[in-house]
Amino acid sequence: MPPIEIYTTRWCPYCHAAKALLKRKGADFTEINVSGPAEREAMVERANGGYTVPQIFIGAVHVGGSDDLHALERAGKLDALLAGEGASGAQGAELK
Repeated sequence: MPPIEIYTTRWCPYCHAAKALLKRKGADFTEINVSGPAEREAMVERANGGYTVPQIFIGAVHVGGSDDLHALERAGKLDALLAGEGASGAQGAELK
């Protein structure tokens, strides 16, 4: 399974939903709390301008947010991505 990183805040319901889906899938992830301006700036830069949380990365793939993650699940594409079979460098919208 490729490394998974998710940028979150404590009070974000979309963050909780995304983490819950990853946990149901048995996926281990690293949570990066966006609690200050430096963390937010790093997230926005890495997410190519994505400034809302969560921002989810599975390996080299920038999935996007919670809605994007859940869309991959509905489309039957999340399991392959979690198994490392996703398109390198593709974004969530491109995987749908």
